[in-house]
Parts: sequence; structure tokens; C-alpha cells
Amino acid sequence: MNMAFLPIRDTVAVAAAVLAPLLAAALLVPLREGFISNANIALIMVVVVVAVAAVGSRVAGALAAISAAIWFDFLFTHPYNEFAILKPGDLQTAFLLLVVGLATSQIAAWARRLRVIAVTDADYLARIHDTAALAQTASSPSEVIDEVQDQLADVLQLRGCRFEYGTLLGHPPRLEQDGTIMMGHWHWDVERRGLPDREIELRTFGNGHYYGRFMLQPTPGTSPSLQARLVAVTLADQAGHALDAAASPTGTR
Repeated sequence: MNMAFLPIRDTVAVAAAVLAPLLAAALLVPLREGFISNANIALIMVVVVVAVAAVGSRVAGALAAISAAIWFDFLFTHPYNEFAILKPGDLQTAFLLLVVGLATSQIAAWARRLRVIAVTDADYLARIHDTAALAQTASSPSEVIDEVQDQLADVLQLRGCRFEYGTLLGHPPRLEQDGTIMMGHWHWDVERRGLPDREIELRTFGNGHYYGRFMLQPTPGTSPSLQARLVAVTLADQAGHALDAAASPTGTR
């Protein structure tokens, strides 16, 4: 694992996964002779593993479990300060520490991911609701367009975003209604390659009529999820509805 290519958060989590079990073990060393059993020490080490996994990732949790097992072996089993275990009971405890640490770390990371998804879903829903409400009450479609530009910049982590009325000049990459990105006739793999390093168009329609396009300026290295891209398409649709309402003969919404 090349830590130079990891995001800062993941790099910190990996460092904590390696160092936190060592620090905890070092603090517990004075208690290893009669003050606390190895089984209880192993439980404390599991707590450290879970804490790392809860704020890190599955990889960080797995590394923390391995680190905890290694330092438990080195510091708390006879012979001390050697990677060897003579007592069958200590061997069993070390093995269970590793297995339980791995299992609980993955559960903690999974629970954290579910929590993040729930918060993200609520945020996306609020964005769509607020933009739809604005499309119904705005005095002009430009208000909705400005709001959608800001929302798109946040949802897709863009450097910038602008709207072009009616034009279809050029052949930039295109964000489609299904959340995929087309580069000419080819699908661009966003999950593996991130967003293209050039402007991306997101076309805006209202009642089947083309009104313009949002030109998205990606931030290098970003890779918005499919969910985020679908939200972006929905937000652009709200601008299309506002433009269509303004263009209709009666001007009704």
C-alpha cells in the first residue's frame, strides 16, 4: 500500500491503525504481571481496534486488528519481547483477538458507512426539495439556474459551473440522465478514473424542449458517486421546468 496516493483522512487512519494498538499495549505493560489477565488485555485491545475502524475504513480496521494481535503476542505472552507463544491459552487468546478484532472492525466500518449514506441521502433529498420549491415560486428562471449552479458545484465538488442558453457547440463529455458520462461514443469510467479533466455538459430540458446546458468544471481527482450524479441530473431538470414554465404562452407554473 502506497500511502503517498491515499487521501489525507485514509493516511491518518492507516497510521492510527498501526500505532494506536502499540500505544495501548505499551500503556498496559506495567499491568501484565498479576494486575490484569491477558483475556482482559485482549478485550481492551479489541476496543482500540473498533475505535480505529469507526473513524477510519475497513482497511484501517483490519490493520489495527493485525497490529493488536502482533503486540499482544510480543508484549503479553511468554516469552516476553519475542514473537513466540508457549502457553496454549495465550495462543488461543491471541488468535481470538485477531479474529474478533477483524470481525468487529469490519462491522464498525460498515455501520459508519451506513450512517454516512443516511446523512448523505437526507442532504440530497433536501437539496432536491428546496430547488423544486424555488422552481415553483421564483420570479424568473435565472434564480433557479443560479441556485442549481451552486447546488451542482457542491454535489459534484466542482471548481465552477456556468449555464449556456440554447447552445450545443463543441463535443464535450456529457453527463447523461442515467448518471453515466459519455466521452464521444464511449462510457467514461468515473469510479476508476474520476471525472474527465475538461468541462462536462449537463443538458437541460423542460417538457421535452432543450433550453441549454450546465457546463461543469471538475476538480482534479474527484470521483462523485453515481448517486451524486443522479442528483445533479435531477437538479438540472428543475431548472428545465422553470425555463419551460417561463416560455409557456400563459407563463403558468
